[in-house]
Amino acid sequence: MTFEKYLCLAYRVAPEHGGERLDRFLAAAVSEQNVSRTRVKSLIEAGHASIDGATVKDPSQLLRAGQTAGLHLPPPADPAPSGENIPLQIVYEDEHLLVIDKPAGLVVHPAGGHETGTLVNALIAHCGASLSGIGGVKRPGIVHRLDKDTSGLLVVAKTDAAHHGLAKLFADHGKTLPLTREYLAFVWGTPARPSGTIDASLGRHATGRQKIAVVPEGRGRRAVTHWRLIESFAGEASLVSCRLETGRTHQIRVHMAHMGHSVLGDPLYATGFKSKAARLPSEAQANLGALSRQALHAAVLGFPHPVTDVPMRFESPLPQALQRLRDALAGQDSRSG
Repeated sequence: MTFEKYLCLAYRVAPEHGGERLDRFLAAAVSEQNVSRTRVKSLIEAGHASIDGATVKDPSQLLRAGQTAGLHLPPPADPAPSGENIPLQIVYEDEHLLVIDKPAGLVVHPAGGHETGTLVNALIAHCGASLSGIGGVKRPGIVHRLDKDTSGLLVVAKTDAAHHGLAKLFADHGKTLPLTREYLAFVWGTPARPSGTIDASLGRHATGRQKIAVVPEGRGRRAVTHWRLIESFAGEASLVSCRLETGRTHQIRVHMAHMGHSVLGDPLYATGFKSKAARLPSEAQANLGALSRQALHAAVLGFPHPVTDVPMRFESPLPQALQRLRDALAGQDSRSG
């Protein structure tokens, strides 16, 4: 392992620090570098620490007076994402905002494991310095988000005035201010009723680190989804419209699963439907297998312009992959009758 670009630090162990753990000693020694003990521990385990020149990977290693403890600190990463030439499907744009039709697979903002190739990187390249900075370094212009593998409409603020107005709208969740968010979802089975409302609080799953779950009232955040049956495909699957009254992480995916009608292709909340998928006609099975994501699309977005107050409404048709799935499922329905 080479450390040409690393900051190499070495500290002599004073008598009063004899018997101290390596991670505690180094964390205190490098406190002026704004490095946490957790970060120091991970650096030690990665082989970035030494005692008297010999690499040590055990954070709990005890030190003796007179020894020299060393640590190689990697250079700080640039916290600001850079612009990247990523194509954007822009539905609307003015000096204050733009509306994007986001494809499935595009992460909205940089996060762990997705530091580049995000919508934010594309926005920086497209908007330059005009992008609103209220969202922070990692989320400039971002007012709301869609899951990586959910496609559809997303509004982005280009100015701080627009960001303030849009943030207020989305924080209100359509209770007193006009905001429309409708999704199209292909779900397993057919609901017993033509429409309904799911009012169920959501919180972190007890064991699944990436999952959200319905939790008792008072233990999570209130979440409300209004759904309507659009089309049934021989009872095996359905197309439903979901209108959000609140906007929680994975809300539609969790609510539909809670109702017993998980979203097709959902890798987190529809894992128990493999046998049901085998009952689909071969063309529908092929289209579902090729989808590689949840069959969920943000189809309608409506709001008053945050600066001019002019009503705005945008609609996005099903992307080709979901349209092919719909056609294949509808083919099953037409053959059954």
